[in-house]
Amino acid sequence: MNHKTIRDDLRLYIETRILPRYDTFDRAHGRDHVLQVMARATELAERMGEDIETAYTAAAYHDTGLASGREHHHEESARIIRADHNLRRWFTGKQIETIACAAEDHRASASRPPRSIYGRIVAEADRAIDPETIIRRTVQYGLAHSPLLDREAQWQRCEEHLRQKYGHGGYLRLWLEEGPNARPLARVRAAIYDEETANK
Repeated sequence: MNHKTIRDDLRLYIETRILPRYDTFDRAHGRDHVLQVMARATELAERMGEDIETAYTAAAYHDTGLASGREHHHEESARIIRADHNLRRWFTGKQIETIACAAEDHRASASRPPRSIYGRIVAEADRAIDPETIIRRTVQYGLAHSPLLDREAQWQRCEEHLRQKYGHGGYLRLWLEEGPNARPLARVRAAIYDEETANK
């Protein structure tokens, strides 16, 4: 079934049982972040004619695995989805597997494309390619995970991360070629290139 709206009881479950998990994560991966990803994912799904409940739910769970650490959080998020028997109230086993795969495939550093359109949607929604947002989240992450670095070292860490992730040849991949992030990423890459050129 291709839902065009999100059922109230599913929304209530996500808001009361899943979103509070994000309150314990660093600010770059907190509740504000997941709400933005959920909004972008449902908007993309609607625009593409896909099921918005599937996109909404995958987006809601996509970073829940951070509770067990960052390195394998995408895999842990998928495990959490598969283990959440409450989801059977709204989804078939096949749909739950699609949701789990979408969460598992969202990671920016993934070497292979997402297995489904929902993985592509969540991956795209997770990449808010807005220079101000990118810098803010990078600084927030650095402050949370490397609090002993002084201001200069934090900025150097931020610049290095931006080059590694968003620069030409960086590890960030967009899986929707015509998605909303294609042009902003090109602008960010141009700005990084201009900065690197100016510093030579």
